[in-house]
Amino acid sequence: MTSGSDMGPREDASSDEAMQSEAVDPIALQLDRAFHAGLAKLTAGISPAGLASTQAEWLMHLALSPGKQIELVDKAGRKAWRLGHYLQRLALDPGVEPCIEPMPQDRRFRAPAWRLWPYSLYYQAFLLNQQWWHIATTDVTGLPVERERVVNFVVRQWLDRWSPSNLPWLNPEVASLTLATGGQNLVQGWHNLLEDAQRALAGRPPVGAEAYRVGHELATTAGKVVYRNRLIELIQYAPTTERVYAEPVLIVPAWIMKYYILDLHAGASLVEYLVGQGHTVFMISWRNPDSDDRELGMDDYRRLGPMAALDAIVEITGSDRVHGVGYCLGGTLMSIVAAAMARDADPRLASLTTLATQVDFTEAGELMLFIGESQISYLESMMWDRGYLDGYQMAGAFQILRSNDLIWSRVVHSYLLGQRQPMNALMAWNADLTRMPYRMHSEYLRRLFLDNDLANGRYGVEGRPVAISDIRVPLFSVATDEDHVAPWRSVYKIHLLADADEVTFVLTNGGHNAGIISEPGHPRRHYQCCTRRGTDRYLDPDTWRGSAPTEKGSWWPAWQAWLVAHSSARVAPPSLGSERHPPLEDAPGRFVLMS
Repeated sequence: MTSGSDMGPREDASSDEAMQSEAVDPIALQLDRAFHAGLAKLTAGISPAGLASTQAEWLMHLALSPGKQIELVDKAGRKAWRLGHYLQRLALDPGVEPCIEPMPQDRRFRAPAWRLWPYSLYYQAFLLNQQWWHIATTDVTGLPVERERVVNFVVRQWLDRWSPSNLPWLNPEVASLTLATGGQNLVQGWHNLLEDAQRALAGRPPVGAEAYRVGHELATTAGKVVYRNRLIELIQYAPTTERVYAEPVLIVPAWIMKYYILDLHAGASLVEYLVGQGHTVFMISWRNPDSDDRELGMDDYRRLGPMAALDAIVEITGSDRVHGVGYCLGGTLMSIVAAAMARDADPRLASLTTLATQVDFTEAGELMLFIGESQISYLESMMWDRGYLDGYQMAGAFQILRSNDLIWSRVVHSYLLGQRQPMNALMAWNADLTRMPYRMHSEYLRRLFLDNDLANGRYGVEGRPVAISDIRVPLFSVATDEDHVAPWRSVYKIHLLADADEVTFVLTNGGHNAGIISEPGHPRRHYQCCTRRGTDRYLDPDTWRGSAPTEKGSWWPAWQAWLVAHSSARVAPPSLGSERHPPLEDAPGRFVLMS
């Protein structure tokens, strides 16, 4: 009896505890989210827990690697000897060659003044130290490659912060200008810093952006908004030729950017170029989401975006086939759309073109350093209260990937030298920030980046998985060789996933945006282009790069010729809009103007 009576209260207590736990858990979750959201404002949206665990793992593996420790001690001694020997030679000959050269992409120490004493010693010591830390954070036995990349990246960011180029008393250009102007450069730099801070707090664009207005200096190609729903405006551009190719072109930009990167200004507009070559062009302009759109997911972007646009285009033009084009994340979405259409025997796509687009995210470059369970959970907490990811937070993450060019170079020129970099159209577009809904951003990071569902056949559309291998329409894929967002070798994986009879791959010079906006006549542009047929053997990316011929100039004419080859005869231009989809207003529409 005693045993039985003892058991009864224990079961009741356990039940009470479970009920209390169920009642407390949501409160605890809300508290955690609120705390993480507040902390994220101080950490630029980067999870400190994720970084701390990675650093601890690196230190533990390093502590258990006596051979690596001996190597580091040896390397430190050798580098100290090299620096000492360089200092000795420098004392005898001020023009002596440096003992270490910066990487080709490192432009911080190119000024001749860095060859003068004592600045030559400063930057040589920095580069040797940077090289030692690279050795310390790579090839540590047992440390996973993903963790190694994170540690190496964080250490580089920390070292770059303390580069002599960023310190006014160690930078010869800043020092000489300060002496020559009596410190007026620092006064002007302080004024620039205050002005930038005031604009950022007020949510205003950077200095000079006012001269680049959407619909005036930017996004000027004539057209009409012919369709609108809660997420997109569909712009149909006015023809400029007497006859047009029968198959229209639908361009789907990423919703993390304003669409007019592809209609930047006269002479540097992909839309203007296509229209001038006789194509009927439609463009999706995404609505900038707010808190009310927090539950918009990836499937909403598919249904209300490309699928709704295709329905409208077919009705307006009377053409039963459309050339699909997607840029960046828009290209990933168009690949999902094309795979689902192929699965469902929907024949409306004539071809698919992707620009700087990934469909396999296993080698997504340094952006993957921000993708992990800890980081994604942290971002979800940061987005939870407002229901979206702010554009400033997204811009900050992309700037960190190229901190020397996008952060520290600006600090030196604007705040230490007091010299603002002149604004241009691409910079003004880059400052026109967008937001991302809570649900869509979470699904995108988890399903594509973290779990790589699309490449592994697990990505579902309407309850059934889709596969890139189902796509049979001709493919044209463009990558850029300096892309930090969609590295070209990652984009190249379309060769492994697609079973289309024809895959044309282009590698052009430039970055994620500048390489795509590569209008004919643009100086110093070149590209490589090859087409793989169904029976051709697979080439690894580096072998492909070594064998593909290099062409001078823009890749646009090559793509336009490809579009023509996959189009039928020319016809009279369709009207702008139709009875069912009448023109609503002039391009660029209203969604692109939403801040």
